[in-house]
Amino acid sequence: MSRPDPGFWAGKRVLLTGHTGFKGAWTGLWLARMGARVTGLALAPDQTPALADLVGYDHLAASHIVDLRDRRAVMDVVGGQPFDLVLHMAAQPIVRAAIEDPVGAFSTNIMGTAHLLESLRDEDALRAVLVITSDKVYANNDGGRAFQEGDALGGKDPYSASKACAEIVTSSFARSYFDKAGVPVATARGGNVIGGGDFSRDRLVADIVRAARAGETTVLRHPEATRPWQHVLDCVAGYLVFAQALVQKPETPRALNFGPRPGAAEITVGELATQAIAALDAQPWRHEPDPASIEARSLAVDASLARKTLDFESRLDGPAAVAWTMDWYRRQGLGEAARDLCLAQIETYESL
Repeated sequence: MSRPDPGFWAGKRVLLTGHTGFKGAWTGLWLARMGARVTGLALAPDQTPALADLVGYDHLAASHIVDLRDRRAVMDVVGGQPFDLVLHMAAQPIVRAAIEDPVGAFSTNIMGTAHLLESLRDEDALRAVLVITSDKVYANNDGGRAFQEGDALGGKDPYSASKACAEIVTSSFARSYFDKAGVPVATARGGNVIGGGDFSRDRLVADIVRAARAGETTVLRHPEATRPWQHVLDCVAGYLVFAQALVQKPETPRALNFGPRPGAAEITVGELATQAIAALDAQPWRHEPDPASIEARSLAVDASLARKTLDFESRLDGPAAVAWTMDWYRRQGLGEAARDLCLAQIETYESL
């Protein structure tokens, strides 16, 4: 199975947007470990603690605090810089936050993507761009079928709709500008990611950890819901292997799903919460239904095309992903450094 190749990434000049976020912090550390020169561009972390602050920024070549909605500010940082590859992770990533502020989500996820791609159009050194969207880009009728890359895009909530629109924006820029320049531009649709260091609001594992550390009970809105859970290292590894292939293999698809291994058993929110709470020896969760919620009850993505075209699939099944995640939080809560924990798990993952 393919994996991130240090020989490929060593010396590469990488622009990583969203480096202050959960997945971005893990990605920046891993890229730097492989010898890449990483420039980060993102808003400042919006929660305390934040993984990016805990691991620090000294492994990055530069860290720019920039709002992607500010076209001029993005151009000032990106324009004319010799980046080899771009990984666009910056986004407003929380479903309920997007429901509260739909215009803000649309501005960041749609126009922010457009501003970034516009700023990259004249980059002569550029070899590939990978835009990270979401498993929620598909028109989901709650039918339970795993979505494939050719299925219709849609979104009945502002977050999902904004990510589906980001897919269309990316495709339009690729066809209008980047294809002509021979620069592959693609999108990656990752599943629901868990892993150590996520402290965001309204995220299942983060809510469980906060409740456990405060001696409180975790409240679940939809314990029966299913999601394509995967560990952050599986997801990031998929992104990095995808970016490698875009440079090395012109026939690589321009959109791929990343999620659990094809055929893996579905795990409900309640099942994941039960395992996570047991790992922390915390109080059992309780159910408080939210009748106003419009979140999908069922969501699954078919990651078989990534296996077929990249020879890549997730290495950690659901129970293992939860175990790795809760071990990170348990040890961090006992005083171990977040950076050391991340690097140790990256090293272990590389050896799988």
